[in-house]
Amino acid sequence: MSRLKEEYVNTVAPAMMKKFNYSNVMQIPKLDKVVINVGCGADKDNKKVIDAIMADLAAITGQKPVVCKSKKSVANFKLRDGQVIGVKVTLRSEKMYEFVDRLFNVAFPRVRDFRGISANSFDGRGNYSTGIKEQLIFPEIEYDKIDKVRGMDINFITTANTDEEAKELLSLMGAPFAEK
Repeated sequence: MSRLKEEYVNTVAPAMMKKFNYSNVMQIPKLDKVVINVGCGADKDNKKVIDAIMADLAAITGQKPVVCKSKKSVANFKLRDGQVIGVKVTLRSEKMYEFVDRLFNVAFPRVRDFRGISANSFDGRGNYSTGIKEQLIFPEIEYDKIDKVRGMDINFITTANTDEEAKELLSLMGAPFAEK
């Protein structure tokens, strides 16, 4: 069992139970999945760029990424139906907890002038989204081997019903929220 999952069972769950007065242990919110998404942008036609993004995402997450294709054509974006537009990875269980632990404790502190992540990026249903401007903050990525600096979107999907519960859950798990 990963360190973060152990911490969730031993400290986060009891603290959440006490703070929100849950009557049943099954009411305690938990992290359901983490989705990491990288868009291709203008490089959507270049197969080597897609392969490089997939290699970076596989190194960061430890799981094979899935290619995302467009569902319909949009002439203004020069986009055709079925064209590759991005790459994503959905993490669950052990790999999810390991990724979240590395993100909060290793990657975020490596960001220059880091003051915390925004507390305003909740969707109203207990899910949180944040973005990263460069993949270099992860120790798995070697600076010399990247062809271009790319950002990524990270979505934390929880079983919480409200944003307040989700924020408390992520805070107890170590999320470095910015001070207001």
